[in-house]
Amino acid sequence: MPENITLVIDYINKVKTRCTYNAAAKALGITPQALKKQLGERRPEISWFVSSSSGEPLHYTDREKHPELYRTDRIITLANVLIRNLDL
Repeated sequence: MPENITLVIDYINKVKTRCTYNAAAKALGITPQALKKQLGERRPEISWFVSSSSGEPLHYTDREKHPELYRTDRIITLANVLIRNLDL
């Protein structure tokens, strides 16, 4: 897994905030499809990546979602937030 993707995963798990696939992909300079492929298997620590239209991780069962996924309504929707906070 590329280093910058790991930085984003670690960051969103630390701040416990959902982030759209589009925002993360744009911050990393890749397509949302490439991001999903590089994230690999569904698991709680990557369930923070969500669809911009639904705010939900795509095709996740309740067991695959992080237990604190809905602790806040806030969702990172802008790549600039990740770029600024992670110095990407």
